[in-house]
Amino acid sequence: MDRLIRVLIVEDQLQLAENIMEYLGEQRYALDFAYDGLTALHLLGVNQYDVIILDVMLPALSGIELCRKVRGELGSSTPIILVTARSEVEDKMEGFESGADDYLVKPFDLRELKARIEALHRRSSVRKKTIRAGVLGFDQGTLTLSVEGGPSVELGSSGAVIFETLIKRYPSFVSYEELMAELSVKDREVDAHTLRTHIYNLRRLLKITVNADLIRTIRGRGYRLIQPDEE
Repeated sequence: MDRLIRVLIVEDQLQLAENIMEYLGEQRYALDFAYDGLTALHLLGVNQYDVIILDVMLPALSGIELCRKVRGELGSSTPIILVTARSEVEDKMEGFESGADDYLVKPFDLRELKARIEALHRRSSVRKKTIRAGVLGFDQGTLTLSVEGGPSVELGSSGAVIFETLIKRYPSFVSYEELMAELSVKDREVDAHTLRTHIYNLRRLLKITVNADLIRTIRGRGYRLIQPDEE
């Protein structure tokens, strides 16, 4: 079964947001919603999304400002679709210059929105590259973990989800709940016991192949990626 497309919808027009969520929710999407820019910024700091649908006119933090923060402060390349009633060329140019990938003028057909989401997701998936943290690397295309100047190993699907989540958040820890949620997108519901089993299997594989654990338990909170020399 294909992984769900994770979308963050940032929209202060509640009826429009509800319509989008109802339409996409009936298909292969995992959806989060934010009413304002500051809430969206928080969600983007703790979650990974495939596409962001972002209204320009928002309370607290405008869509243009949020777009700049996503590209600047967060260093994220997640595709962004700006949605707005403004249709002037200058408005579109400001949106693209802030880092948006696409621009959709209200009112729009939900089928067109879906088509644009999937086109951006396909393009982004093709562009996926190696994520690096210290001497560690993770190739998102081949699901391969590598150690600079050392061995590499291709991970299984569950191990890849865990390692990718940890390396994206390095050097911070990732909570048990977040890892269970990430695995649940692929495996349906994952409980704490299942997560511990996946962690155990991944640690055993790493010990055999790269001769290092690389995963540190933060007791009562979650797990953190560590460098080989931190063991």
